[in-house]
Amino acid sequence: MTAPTTMQWLRTAIDRVAVGSSRLALHSARRTVQRACTAFQRSRGWVGDSKNTADKLLRLALLLGAAALTRKIGTKTALWAYHRVESGAWWWLLWAAAITWAIAAYRAGHPDWKPKHAEPAGADPGDEQSETGEPEQAVEKAPAGPPLPTIADLRVALARVGTPHAHVAVLATHIGTTPERVREALDAQQIPVEPVRMQGRGTSTGVKGGPAAHPALAPRPDDVAVVAAGQPGNNNSNNGYVLVPDHINPVRTHVVWDTSDTNLVKD
Repeated sequence: MTAPTTMQWLRTAIDRVAVGSSRLALHSARRTVQRACTAFQRSRGWVGDSKNTADKLLRLALLLGAAALTRKIGTKTALWAYHRVESGAWWWLLWAAAITWAIAAYRAGHPDWKPKHAEPAGADPGDEQSETGEPEQAVEKAPAGPPLPTIADLRVALARVGTPHAHVAVLATHIGTTPERVREALDAQQIPVEPVRMQGRGTSTGVKGGPAAHPALAPRPDDVAVVAAGQPGNNNSNNGYVLVPDHINPVRTHVVWDTSDTNLVKD
C-alpha cells in the first residue's frame, strides 16, 4: 500500500476541516441556545421566589438594568476590538483565530468526533442520571464470598477427612469455606458429585476417595501428611516409606519415610 501524496493529503485535510467547521458552528449555536435558556430559567426562578409584588418588581428592575448594562458594555467592547483589528493594530488576532479554528475544525472533522456535553452548574460529574433525569442510587457491591478452593485444597482435604469418601459439607468445613464454593470448584474440575457414605456420618452428597477417587484428587506426598485408609501411597522420590496403621483411629494410616538421618513421621 503506497502512502498518499501531498495533494491527496491536502484534499483530505480540507474536506475534514470543512466538515468540522459545520459541526463546530452547529455545536456552538446549540450551546449558545442552551446557555440562554438556562439563564432565562434561572432568572425566572429568581423572580418567582419573590415574597410580594414589590419584591418582584424590584427584581425585574434589577434584571432589566443588568441586561441593559451588559448589552452596552458588550457592544462598546466589540466595536473597540473591531476598530483595532481594522486598523491593523491587532493583525495577529486574525491569524491566531484562523489557526485555532482550523485546528479545532480538523479535530471535529474526525469520523469518531463527539461534542463534549457541558455539565449543569452545581452538578457532580460523578453522579450518573437515568433517562428520566433522576439520579441513580449508587449500588453497593456485595462483599466477595469465600475464596474458591483449589484442586490442591480439595485433594488435601479428601486425604485428611475421607474415610475414604468425603461429604461436600465436611470438605467445606475442613477447608474453611462453604459447600457451595466446594461444589463450584468440583464442577470447574469436572469432578462428579454423588451420594457417598462416610463412616460415622451416613450417606450424603460428596466425592469418592481411595481407589475410586478422581485422578485429580489422588493424594500426593507433597500435599498430604496423612493418607486415609484405602488410598494408595504415591512416592515420587527415591526414599522408601512404610505405612503404619493408627491404633487410635483405624481409618488413618501414617507414612513413615526412611531417610539417611532419621525416620520422619509426617502427621
